[in-house]
Amino acid sequence: MDNKMSTNGILVYIEIDHDQIATVSLELISKARDLADELGVEVSAIMISDGENKDNAAPFSYGCDHLYRITDTRLKFYETLPYTNLTAQLIRRIEPQIVLFGATPIGRDLAPRVASSLKTGLTADCTDLQIQDHEDRAKKKLYKNILFQIRPAFGGNIIATIISPDHRPQMATVREGVMKLGRANPKRKGQLIELPSELSESDFHNQFIDRLVGRRRINLNGADIIVAGGAGVGGKKQFKLVHELAETLGGMVGASRAAVDNGYIDAEHQVGQTGTTVRPKLYIACGISGCVQHQAGMDQSGKIIAINTDPDAPIFNIAHYGIVGDLNQVIPMMIKSYKAKE
Repeated sequence: MDNKMSTNGILVYIEIDHDQIATVSLELISKARDLADELGVEVSAIMISDGENKDNAAPFSYGCDHLYRITDTRLKFYETLPYTNLTAQLIRRIEPQIVLFGATPIGRDLAPRVASSLKTGLTADCTDLQIQDHEDRAKKKLYKNILFQIRPAFGGNIIATIISPDHRPQMATVREGVMKLGRANPKRKGQLIELPSELSESDFHNQFIDRLVGRRRINLNGADIIVAGGAGVGGKKQFKLVHELAETLGGMVGASRAAVDNGYIDAEHQVGQTGTTVRPKLYIACGISGCVQHQAGMDQSGKIIAINTDPDAPIFNIAHYGIVGDLNQVIPMMIKSYKAKE
């Protein structure tokens, strides 16, 4: 990669998950498109793979202008060193002002190493990205159109805004589900740029003998209906009511952090800043008080129904419909009423 191609735009790392583009990567392209339009620049993406057919059209349909595809038969599975080298090489070549990764296990492994290689900063687990001006009063300098990287801090008790005004690229990892996935336009086209990997055997320190992948059992991001339980459910046994309502409605089961910490349900069901961010069409909060950390993970739901014995519970401030009552009485009534209309 010695020929320099400068776009000075936004670059998104596309993660391949079970031979498909990870949803978070498409969410980031959608967000990058909005940011790029504001800045008047283009959106690029990098895809590293073994050369087998991938859905190259998807990035373009969500707003990508240039897709840099690097293929090598040795790159079937993610490896830290070769992926870091290739990503850093491309960034040096096209000189984007912003680079975005998903805050996935792979993104959290790759992004800091790329940032270290480029000697630039990185903000992890962002929940929002904005383009704004910043005035440094100490330096008496105005920075225009820089990336405001917004994320929860101190256990979610405060929201921190982090900037990197003097170094490029500005880099961030973004949590799954927090950026709204735009509407795909299949007619939108972009430029596919094929690049060789130029990797030597010394770049590969591991040998894959076998690979066993456990698929995620719970995909809250893709659920249209979520019934979530909190500490107010009262126990693991009582949580069966939450499961029953979710099954009746054809939804999935979520939970607050308090319910997970109390051992009522596994952590993969957790919704909130320290769990999964969701945007279902219907979210039913059962026995959830609705602290700020939980609200941040579900307040973009289409419709929110809250069931709580405390009429002053914060969850009622964002609920479209609130039911003050004992969930052990309310949920069976909801199930009975729903089944009666089937």
